[in-house]
Amino acid sequence: MSTMNGQRLAGKTALITGIGNGIGQACALLFARQGARVLGCDWDPEAAAETLALAQAEGHESFAVHCCDLTQPQAVEEWVKWACAQGDGGFDCLVNAAAFGAFAWIEEMDYESQWRRTLTGELDIVFLACKAAWPVLKTRGGGSVINFASANARMALEGSPALAHCAGKGGVLAMTRQLAMEGGPHRIRVNSLSPGLIETAATRAHMARDPGLRQTALGRQFLRQRLGQPDDVAWAAVYLASDEAAWVTGADLAIDAGATAG
Repeated sequence: MSTMNGQRLAGKTALITGIGNGIGQACALLFARQGARVLGCDWDPEAAAETLALAQAEGHESFAVHCCDLTQPQAVEEWVKWACAQGDGGFDCLVNAAAFGAFAWIEEMDYESQWRRTLTGELDIVFLACKAAWPVLKTRGGGSVINFASANARMALEGSPALAHCAGKGGVLAMTRQLAMEGGPHRIRVNSLSPGLIETAATRAHMARDPGLRQTALGRQFLRQRLGQPDDVAWAAVYLASDEAAWVTGADLAIDAGATAG
């Protein structure tokens, strides 16, 4: 599925954060395969270079990366300025795939290095990217913003110490609705995706520390044959970025095999 090429995003330019691995990398590569020009960022230069090499190996010449600390407002603004300087002065889509956080039970959670760090890594960086990109999208006459909430914004998974993660992603969900309202007059569509447990390097490490987490997650799903893969989420992002979703805003798509439907 991930190798399918098409033209669903032909003529569009997409800014994508967190392209070094996981869901961000899957979105970046799939957007390129669907005809988009991808301007990605990651704070890990080596990871960003690896994704760029993958894109180039597939023949995607309209693919560029920029190293950026998304927690720093000025750095985010510089990334957006860099993106505008790469082509026709703007972009059509912002995909806020980057995130980082800490997992701990409340009695063990440190305020600064775990709680605050997680809210910065899951909520603040979305706000900063949206704020920097907003004037460009208004000038372009609209566009699509895709944020990443989580199944954990709607449910607590037994055995998972995800307090700060749940709070951060719940904030993304609420912020997305507000931004959709603010963006409506400017034809800026703002939607979110809420993945369930997706297999990435980060979640595999998490599951290695807690072998029972995989089965608990599978037990919450209606489709229990497997956990989600990054491409499962990337295909939904392609839809929201495309003209197929021209009348979709303020929506949250659950990509969780039915985990939050029960």
